[in-house]
Formats: sequence, C-alpha cells, structure tokens
Amino acid sequence: MIKFFRKIHLWLSVPFGIIVTLICFSGAMLIFEPEITRSVKSNVYYVTDVKESPLPIGELMETVKATLPDSVSINGVTVFEDASRTYQVNLSKPRRASLFIDQYSGEITGKYERLGFFSTMFKLHRWLLDSANPHGDGLKIGKLLVGVSTLVFAIALISGVVIWWPRARKNLKHSLCIPFSNGWEGFWKGLHVAGGMYALILVLAMALTGLTWSFDWYRTAFYAVCGVEHTPRNFTQTTTSKGNNNGEKRNGGGRRGGRHHGGEGRHEGGNRHEDGGRHHFEFGRWQEVYETLKAQNPEAPQITISSEKATVTLGNTGNSRASDSYEFNRRSGELSLATKYADANEADKLRGWIYSIHTGSLGGLFTRILWLLGALLGASLPLTGYYIWIRHLLKKKEHHQA
Repeated sequence: MIKFFRKIHLWLSVPFGIIVTLICFSGAMLIFEPEITRSVKSNVYYVTDVKESPLPIGELMETVKATLPDSVSINGVTVFEDASRTYQVNLSKPRRASLFIDQYSGEITGKYERLGFFSTMFKLHRWLLDSANPHGDGLKIGKLLVGVSTLVFAIALISGVVIWWPRARKNLKHSLCIPFSNGWEGFWKGLHVAGGMYALILVLAMALTGLTWSFDWYRTAFYAVCGVEHTPRNFTQTTTSKGNNNGEKRNGGGRRGGRHHGGEGRHEGGNRHEDGGRHHFEFGRWQEVYETLKAQNPEAPQITISSEKATVTLGNTGNSRASDSYEFNRRSGELSLATKYADANEADKLRGWIYSIHTGSLGGLFTRILWLLGALLGASLPLTGYYIWIRHLLKKKEHHQA
C-alpha cells in the first residue's frame, strides 16, 4: 500500500510541481498586498493632515462628481475607522474603479490602481497569466491548469502524509527536524519532509478552499459537505469584502451592491432639483446616515454608504466579509436594519469564510503571517521534491554503472 501511495505522490507531483510552485508563490506575494500598496502610495491612501472634523460627505461627493464624465456615477463611499485614511469613493465604471479623497481638504488624492507586480501575481495565481477575464466565453486553459494543479497538490499532500507516518511514528521528533549537519542533500530532504508536515494544514486549507473558484462541481460538493446549499451571490444583500476592508483588492458584495442600485440612484438623484423650495442632492443624507451608524458601531473598521443602502463591517477577524446591511430613505434619512450578519444567507456566510480561510485573514495579522510562511513552504515542496527525485535517479544510474 505504501508503494502505491509513493507512486501516486511521485507521478502526480512531477508534471504539475512547477505550476504548484508558481501558484503558491504568487499567492504568498498577495497576502500583504494592501499594506504594501498603501505604503508605496501613501499619498493616495493617507491624508497629509488629520484635522478635528472632516468635511461633510455630501460636499465631498459633489466635489468628486464635478470631476466625472456624465457616463460615470458615484456608487458609494467607504469611510475607514482610521482617521488618517482617505475616503474611498466607488464609481460605476470601469469595473472596480474608485477614487480617494482627503476628507479634510476635499482634495482628490488619486485613483485605485493595482501595482504592476501584484497585478502580475494575481493573474499568475488565478490564470497562469492566460487571461484576466475568467468569465468570458470559451475554455480558459490557465484557469483549468490552476484548478487541476491545485487538486493534484491536495492529493499529493495527503499521500505524503500516508508515506511519512509509518516511519514518523517510530521517531516523531526526528521526523519533524530539518537537519543542517548532513549537507545539502540532508537539508533539502528534511525541508521537503518536515517542512511539508509543518505547512500541511495551512496549505491544504488554501488548496481546498481555492478549488471552489476552479470547478463548479467541487464548489457544489464543498457547500454540501458544509451543510449549505450553494446559491448565486446575493447582490441585494450588501456584504463587504476584504478588498474593501483594505481599500485595494478586488471588490466584494458591498461595491457590487452599489453597482446594482446605481441606475436607480442616477435616475432619482443624479441631478439637483427643486424640492419644497430647497435644493435636494442625492448625497444629502449620507453624512447623517454615517454619523448614526458610527455612533451605533464605534469600533467598525469601515462603513460604506451608497444609494439608499449602507454597510457596516463587523471586524477584521473571523469572516472578514461579515457585515450588517441597512436601508435608508434618501429624503428623510430614516434608517432601518435590512439584514444582520447573523440572519444572512448561509451560502453568503460560507462564501465569506472560504475567502477568509483562503487568504489567511480570519485571525488578523497573526494568521496572515502564518499563511505567508505556509504558502512559501508550499512553494518549496515541489522544488525540494524534484531535488530528491533527481538525486535518487542519479544514484540509481551510478549504481547500475558500477
């Protein structure tokens, strides 16, 4: 039986090992993208001077609106708990577009632009640089290879445990050591075996959650195992993603929710008109709604206000997409709770947990550091495996020649 698993481990790993390394390495590079991006472009993401009180949101939105073409509208604004962070203004187009504005001076500091390195890493991680549009028609070879390689990696990890355990149970301490006294050969072998065990749970969690984006059949089965029926994303329920938490990465339900209702917002309040002798603005109640929600949720990492909807992110740990959603009357500002996270669709909850586990954001900074180390170890496993395999072939060849 062990010989069978050795063959499975070897012959699945050899053809897909390089791809697995690329997937793990690129994933590791993305873990701290938000912090690195904000550091590199601090003039965009941070204000130059934190004052006692910011300008009203309505006034800021009118400033942004005056710079936009008629074909682009404002979908919403995200206000962060950190008073030094600029407000993020989400736009209707192009996809995932947003601007940042200094809430104290009213100066537009810049627009969202993914750094070239991280853009390449993301495309490599998801599609092996094959295509940046996975929703288009036709077969996406890169996406398919990523999915197949990830599935193979999961099987290789499990088969590796089966191979490792019979020897490890006799001397577990020795089996979990990476020796430095036996030369490079001993070190690489120890890194492959012991390093694989150290990273096993983390890398397996990344692989099993990542597969939900690769195959429909796997996603349906995964949800079923978790006791949840898979349903399409609920766009009417505003859910905030890790991307919005950090103000950089890809959009989640919060911004999508804004786009969903953007047409209505443009129709009803896109222009100034007379209302009882006074000018009515589509952003007129946004400041009032924000202040009410901030008072109710003083520790919320961020609050997003959009057309007649608002979202309060519940925290930066656990399900990083967990949020309560609200609705409000754009004329009176009357606010009502639409959906508490506890009452949200179970499929939406699980979707958020999958994302949080895959990216390591479920435990804040601590788990993200662990995930970074785990992903780098995962990237090393195929390389050290190739080294061990080639050394074995060379020794076997030398033995036959002798």
